[in-house]
Amino acid sequence: MLDGCEHEPHENPAIGIILCKDMNKSFVDYVIQDYTKPLSVATYRTSKDISEELRRALLDVEDLERLLDSEGEV
Repeated sequence: MLDGCEHEPHENPAIGIILCKDMNKSFVDYVIQDYTKPLSVATYRTSKDISEELRRALLDVEDLERLLDSEGEV
């Protein structure tokens, strides 16, 4: 959509991720009309959709921030 509606002649083609809540065949057909670009299709789930067991195994935001901050320390 970006290349078709907003792309300026001096700009390179857009790259990115397209997230759709529901499948919409017209939109998908529009997005994949240029088959010369790499294409990947996947499903995803939000934290509300995962099991309680997996949710407990994941770090919470504060722990993740502390871990990332400590990576910069030597």
